[in-house]
Amino acid sequence: MEGIMRNYLAEFMGTFMLVFLGTGTVTLAKGDTLTIGLAFGLAITVSAYAFGGISGGHFNPAVSTAMLINKRMSMSDFVGYVIAQLLGAIVASGVVRFFVGALELPTTSLGQTDFSKIGAGSAFLFETIITCLFLMVILNVTSAKHGNSNFAGLTIGVTLAFLIIVALNLTGGSLNPARSIGPALFAGGTALSHLWVYILAPLVGAALAAFASRALGSEDK
Repeated sequence: MEGIMRNYLAEFMGTFMLVFLGTGTVTLAKGDTLTIGLAFGLAITVSAYAFGGISGGHFNPAVSTAMLINKRMSMSDFVGYVIAQLLGAIVASGVVRFFVGALELPTTSLGQTDFSKIGAGSAFLFETIITCLFLMVILNVTSAKHGNSNFAGLTIGVTLAFLIIVALNLTGGSLNPARSIGPALFAGGTALSHLWVYILAPLVGAALAAFASRALGSEDK
C-alpha cells in the first residue's frame, strides 16, 4: 500500500510541476511561443527524472490510457494515476490563479487551452494527431525491447516542446486532459465549454498510438 501511495504522490507532483511551470510561464512570465514550448518540455523532463523512477512518470491521463491498452499497468493503478494527475493539475492551476490575482492580472487568463481560429472538428483532429505522435515517442523510447531509458526523459521533453510550439497558435497544444482541465475549471468561458475536445481527442490519440506502437514492436520482450 505504501508503494502504491508513493506512485500516486509522484504522479500528483509531476503533473503539478508540469501545469504550474507551463501555465505559469504563460501567465506570470508572459513567455513567447518558444519560451512556452520549452517551459512545458523542460517541466516534463525535470518531472520525469525527479519522479519517473517512482511511478513511471505518466503525468498525463493520455499516457496512462496508452499504458493500460498495452498492458503496462492494471485498471486499478490506471484509476489511481488519473485521479492523482487531475488533482495535481487542479491544485497547480489554483496556485497559478492565486498569484495571477496577486499581480492584479485578469484571472480569466490562466494559460488554458482553447481554439478561436479553427473549428471544433479541426481542433479535435489536430489534438488527436499531436497526441498520437507524442505517445508513439513515449511508448517506443520506454520500450523494454528497443527503448533507451537513459535518454527517455530528455527525448519526451524535447518532443513535447516541439509539438506545443507547432500547436500553440491552433489549439494551445494540450496533449493532456489534466493539463487542460485544471486551468479551464478556474478560467471558465469557452475553455470550459470546449473542454470535451481536450479530454476526448488526447484519449483517441493515445489509443491510436498504443496500437501503432505495438505494431512497431514496442511491447515485444
